Amino acid sequence: MRTLHLAAASLNQTPLDWDGNEERIRVAIADAKKQHATLICLPELAITGYGCEDQFLAPDTADRALASLRNLIPLSDGIAFAVGLPLRYQNRLFNVVALVANGELVGFYAKQNLAGDGLHYEPRWFSPWPEGMQETVTLEGREVPLGDFVFQLDDVRIAFEICEDAWVPDRPGRDASSLGADLIINPSASHFAFGKQEIRRGFVCEGSRAFGVAYLYANLLGNEAGKIIYDGGNLIANNGTLIAEGTRFSFQDHALTCATVDLELNRLAQARSAGRPFLLESDEIFSHPFRLPESPHLPTPINLPDHLSKEEEFTRSVTLGLFDYLRKSYSRGYVISLSGGADSAACAVLVAQAIQLARTELGEASFRERLCHLGDQDEAFSRPALLACIYQSSENSGDTTLNAAQSLAKVLGCTFDHWNIAPMVEEYEDMIERHLERPLSWEQDDIARQNIQARVRAPGIWMLANLRNALLITTSNRSEAAVGYATMDGDTCGGLAPIAGIDKAFLRHWLRWMETTGTTEIPPLPVLSAVNKQQPTAELRPDEAEQTDEGDLMPYPLLDQIEKWAIRDKRSPRDILALTLARFPNYQEKQVRVWVKRFFQLWSRNQWKRERYAPGFHLDDDNLDPKTWCRFPILSGGFQKELSEL
Repeated sequence: MRTLHLAAASLNQTPLDWDGNEERIRVAIADAKKQHATLICLPELAITGYGCEDQFLAPDTADRALASLRNLIPLSDGIAFAVGLPLRYQNRLFNVVALVANGELVGFYAKQNLAGDGLHYEPRWFSPWPEGMQETVTLEGREVPLGDFVFQLDDVRIAFEICEDAWVPDRPGRDASSLGADLIINPSASHFAFGKQEIRRGFVCEGSRAFGVAYLYANLLGNEAGKIIYDGGNLIANNGTLIAEGTRFSFQDHALTCATVDLELNRLAQARSAGRPFLLESDEIFSHPFRLPESPHLPTPINLPDHLSKEEEFTRSVTLGLFDYLRKSYSRGYVISLSGGADSAACAVLVAQAIQLARTELGEASFRERLCHLGDQDEAFSRPALLACIYQSSENSGDTTLNAAQSLAKVLGCTFDHWNIAPMVEEYEDMIERHLERPLSWEQDDIARQNIQARVRAPGIWMLANLRNALLITTSNRSEAAVGYATMDGDTCGGLAPIAGIDKAFLRHWLRWMETTGTTEIPPLPVLSAVNKQQPTAELRPDEAEQTDEGDLMPYPLLDQIEKWAIRDKRSPRDILALTLARFPNYQEKQVRVWVKRFFQLWSRNQWKRERYAPGFHLDDDNLDPKTWCRFPILSGGFQKELSEL
């Protein structure tokens, strides 16, 4: 029996944080040694951070990455490790993983398939490595192999797939298996999206089975650069079976996953693969004398984590994103304009949960260490210091929302205050009436009168955030972004939009889940009943108008479905009319026609707003963020011809 004790490390890195990134790698390798691992896989581009953007093009970035790698090489005494970094070769930049063993750089494997869809821009900075190409690079007078290699450490053959390499139909692992690979290592930077972990489990297990190998997968962790959240979730499979899965959404700097694999089971599987091509000799194999020692551990069953529901994934991802954003931006807390409605209530709950979940997992001492920029005063780490919620009422605000906001803030234990903005709104309207030489009316000036209420709320809440050195949260959701149902420089004010990537229908569902269900670690909040029983409304028109969001727009489930068909699937207005009538048979065709036209008109008209929204978290693959996912012209024909055909 030939066994190896393997480790995969999730790392919470920060782009261009040279000392911090290097230290976290050091700690993870030391942890792996304590766990008696013989080999550890660290994430893709772990040395620089994945989200360096155009700074990858700076020569200094690659130079510093190599310098960090040199500092790390001595840590491989008695252990092998694989770590990702950018590497310049012949005036091109490549996304590579370095294999290091026994105090020596064994070689570099270069990524062949670059991620260039959605929020990924790898082809902007990196060149894809040609399949089967083997070269050498000179480092400090020594020739080091670079390219599409299988590395042999004594009797163990090690191949690589870097993240996207495993997501394509023609995976590099297929060729590696023909060279008798025993182990495939996959250093990844795979962003979180709902349900994505199940897909990862699939390609790891299937790769292990189809290629007859042990498969070791390591992912990034946390909010690395601002918008993208990584959930960790390391995976180890052997002979087609998942034998270990790491913690997801951890607040720790690193999360280690270990398991022992029996290589003979995989070699037997390869021997039974009659008819599969096999190369006895190849230049693609680079041998190194370092021996990966037998593991002192026998393979044993490992308890795998439970699968998380969508509600849990949403809570865990956003709370981790909020906590990392807080500490990496060196802010002293969050400020929210709490309206008593669903969106702002969700943001307040998520901030409070971020504080509580981080404190519970890390313990008080580590919690304070992560937020060391707050100083050493106990008060700075309290809930009232880290979260302030302000209810700002105009003459159109009601007691229902005020009571809901006040009750929620009390349960969350945050700072709360009630500000009356009606006098300021009246001053602005008086000023405009004098200029126009006529009185304002709801019949003639509806939108302007709504917008001024939203905009008057902005200066005071911004001032409070400035004085507290805190982050102001804007509470816009994706459904509002799709149709521009927001006031620029009003309710869109803020430096971070944590729910901008989630639709209103799911957000309301999640709030009901938080009210009644929750989990052991995320206990329910019955106080949310005061929020959930309301119909969503901007509360910007007089009571007699009976304003609701869905009255202004259309039912949210319908809006969200039209958005998916129109933006994700690129269906025409005519197609969407037919699809909507089939999916929602209770609505009359005449009304559906109005709603479809309204969506496309508002979508086209409001691209400029989406361009100006605060940074939001990427939560699924239907994102509307024009900077990372969904591009649309600010000026366009507005689907006029297409809509006329309805």
